Amino acid sequence: MTDVRNGSCLCGAVQFITRGPVRGVIYCHCSQCRKQTGHYFAATNVKDAEMDARGTDNVTWFAASNFARRGFCRTCGSVLFWKRNGSDTTSVLAGSFDTPTGLKGEEHLFVADKGDYYEIEDGLPQFGRSSPSIEVAED
Repeated sequence: MTDVRNGSCLCGAVQFITRGPVRGVIYCHCSQCRKQTGHYFAATNVKDAEMDARGTDNVTWFAASNFARRGFCRTCGSVLFWKRNGSDTTSVLAGSFDTPTGLKGEEHLFVADKGDYYEIEDGLPQFGRSSPSIEVAED
């Protein structure tokens, strides 16, 4: 699998390409991610310098906290990005990449907040809040 991946929102108004390695997919079960996506958030991370995007004028950023913001397509509503303030990386929703992605699941975060209508049974590590290796939110 090459380290080049293409992706977009549902309507194609926002398109992007990533070059270089990306982190494994992190599944976030916090209440904000669940409310924004309707289930849980599944995202990888890419260095900003290794991502090019077109149609960024169609991205609306929502500051869900004083810690980070969430980017979505203003035309079709597709959730695309999560960006920690001051970071040089952007989390990109795994489902927004064209297939094949070559992505693999890595771990589950904020499982203490997960919905009561599903179980996590994939064998990946689970953390009640943020994990030691992933800095996603203030504790």
